[in-house]
Amino acid sequence: MAKVTTGTGDTGYTGLIGAERVAKYDPRPETFGTVDEATSALGLARATTKDQKVKEIIYRIQNELYLLMGELATTAENYEKMGLRMTVEHVRWLEEVEESLKEEVEIPNKFIIPGDTPDGAALDLARTIIRRAERMAVKLLHDGIIQNSEVIRYLNRLSDLVFILARYIEVKSSLAQRPEH
Repeated sequence: MAKVTTGTGDTGYTGLIGAERVAKYDPRPETFGTVDEATSALGLARATTKDQKVKEIIYRIQNELYLLMGELATTAENYEKMGLRMTVEHVRWLEEVEESLKEEVEIPNKFIIPGDTPDGAALDLARTIIRRAERMAVKLLHDGIIQNSEVIRYLNRLSDLVFILARYIEVKSSLAQRPEH
């Protein structure tokens, strides 16, 4: 059985992938913790949606976010041997899915008030958390703590894709609720 409580964080420090320990409020755990929040919000969306296509997209994103969290938690001396990193291919997949969804749903050119559907609202919550994680990751990049700019590109494209997923869900929901004549 997995051991959930290690007790090693009781003093306010957490371990990175490597020998380094940092304060829990350090920018790295703050950032990967925010990505973890986004993963959970995406899980709520996946649990509430009935759309199998959306479930599969979200599940892949959740797995990729674990990769991203691993990259953020990896110390410089372990970065090359760990091989955890976001790549151009990860970003390209997000862009391809985004374009595919935009062919199926028109994205309105106006501000959207979240909450039309539970799964759409969960996606909008995830999107705002992803935007916060992106801002935090930009600071890590600008401060030289991380080197891989694909992390930023990935989070940026991901927030766009999650916005489109929410609209996709809501449009499909409104079409399903229309009375038939």
